[in-house]
Amino acid sequence: MQATRRFEGPSDLHLHSTQSDGTESPAQVMQSVHRHGVRTAALTDHDTTSGWAEAAEAAASLGMTFLPGMELSARHEWRSVHVLAYLIDPDHPGLRAMTDRIRSSRLDRARIMADRISRDFDLHWDDIVAQTGDGATIGRPHIADALIARGLVHDRAEAFASILSPGGDYYVALYAPDPVTAVRLVTEAGGVAVIAHPAGRAGVLPRAVLDGMLDAGLAGFELGHRENVQPGIRMLQRIVADHDLIVTGSSDYHGLGKPNLPGENTTSDDMLARIVDSGSGTDPVFP
Repeated sequence: MQATRRFEGPSDLHLHSTQSDGTESPAQVMQSVHRHGVRTAALTDHDTTSGWAEAAEAAASLGMTFLPGMELSARHEWRSVHVLAYLIDPDHPGLRAMTDRIRSSRLDRARIMADRISRDFDLHWDDIVAQTGDGATIGRPHIADALIARGLVHDRAEAFASILSPGGDYYVALYAPDPVTAVRLVTEAGGVAVIAHPAGRAGVLPRAVLDGMLDAGLAGFELGHRENVQPGIRMLQRIVADHDLIVTGSSDYHGLGKPNLPGENTTSDDMLARIVDSGSGTDPVFP
């Protein structure tokens, strides 16, 4: 990894584009965060690095630092776990095989859900494809956008609370590795693994799972996130202190897909420097 550079201005390390479930292209995401004062940004689309080149070029043109990233899907029992993976080697065989498998599962899942929904609603596969950018990882948000376009729901929140609800008749579970495997793959790919919104409404992962993730190379927690709640944050802060972990803060910006705004939570320069110093799979792009 190249020597750490001095960072100027706020850093937002959790952003999504049309390459997964955001509503703006990678370049537009960089433009949006720049308008909100962000000067170091990480594109972290779900299970794909396909937006890196476009985002890096846009960030450089704006005088921003770009941190290559990804949000790797994982699952513990019934709950989804999202692992932010910074500075990974996108061509690492193990990680690439896993993301290929997850994206294939997303496609199969979306097709099955579309077929189930079409039995009761005026929604078809072509409607979903129309809401998906070229090379994007198809997911439930694209089905939600198709439902909105058809006038079947008002917004994504209504779609997820009704037709796309995990407890509903149309839902299909997504394949994802266990969290320890996810962290191990990120680490083996030279990346820095940070659990996204780890203290959300679903609660903190069991301590045994967290210990397994730490043994596998977990570097830190995204404690600055609007979905985190205080009891969980306090518990994780104790683990941070015990293990000298990295703490990040980010917006989880999705464009119009969520109310989250760029820069509403940010990462300190010291923590950003630790990520850059720890990653070896790829380099940041400095202006």
